[in-house]
Amino acid sequence: MKKLIYVAATLFFSLFYFHADAQKIGTFGSSVTESAGPVTIHIPYHDVISYLGYVSEGTEDEIRDGKKFYYLYVWIPAYAPELGVRMMSPATENGVKEPIIVSEAYKEHKSSKDFFDTYITLERSDIFNPEEITEENVKNATWIILDSNDDSREMPKQPNKKRYNSLLRYGNLTGSSGEALIVGLYRIGFTSYKKGDVKGTFLAQIGSPVKLDGVAIAKTIEELNKQLKGEK
Repeated sequence: MKKLIYVAATLFFSLFYFHADAQKIGTFGSSVTESAGPVTIHIPYHDVISYLGYVSEGTEDEIRDGKKFYYLYVWIPAYAPELGVRMMSPATENGVKEPIIVSEAYKEHKSSKDFFDTYITLERSDIFNPEEITEENVKNATWIILDSNDDSREMPKQPNKKRYNSLLRYGNLTGSSGEALIVGLYRIGFTSYKKGDVKGTFLAQIGSPVKLDGVAIAKTIEELNKQLKGEK
């Protein structure tokens, strides 16, 4: 009980800081909730990996429905009961814990004030073996959109005081093997709600209620394969 009250108090102050400092990210909680008095809390994910990046004009990976889409490729090495994805822009390092991947693009544009209205998708491919992760195979893969989100009230406000950051939680609830969170190659798709150029720094996080040793996340297939091989 004491532990639950402590967690509730911690998340309460995290929510307070969401209002006091729009550039602080709090605990990433799962879909499992518990009540401690008047407060309902999301039990924190056991495993969270963070990625700091930057996107600019003309660097989109694909145009979908008239929108410029960007991808972060993710290798999930084991069955996961749930995956959570959240993104905020501009990026923050305040409140972010290890492990964290810092892209070269972010290092170069860390001081940028640019940000965008985030819209995210969680997608699964038909690639289930890390040895099959090649540029050609990924290009020709079949991708299933498992879930998407825009404008989560659980996320910090952007500098314009709007809650235009995103968060989703997807679990193995449908019973459909075609949409299950099994071993394989996934991607986080992201863009802006409005059509046009997307520009700014961002923080992306993926969480799981169980430890998933060997998760890799990268902006390119080349970077992803380097991570899978343990290269820097």
